Amino acid sequence: MTLPAKGEWSARALPGATFALHVTPRARQTSLTETPDGTIKATTPTAPEDGKATAAIAELLAHALGVAKSRLTLIKGATARDKVFRLD
Repeated sequence: MTLPAKGEWSARALPGATFALHVTPRARQTSLTETPDGTIKATTPTAPEDGKATAAIAELLAHALGVAKSRLTLIKGATARDKVFRLD
């Protein structure tokens, strides 16, 4: 499992920052990794039903950034695998 420690990405937690993620729902495990080219890949075992997978990914990203989940706003990709979140 590749989970950043709580607040490990806190240096990126700047108001107005955006985070583009490629999400894989129904994965075996939860993970949040950054590839060498800067892409953030997130996986969750949660099924993409009624926004549950998006909520799980938002919680995972908030954990890595060390911020409250309520500070993240989904600005693109509600039903897509490529999502963009903004930190308020």
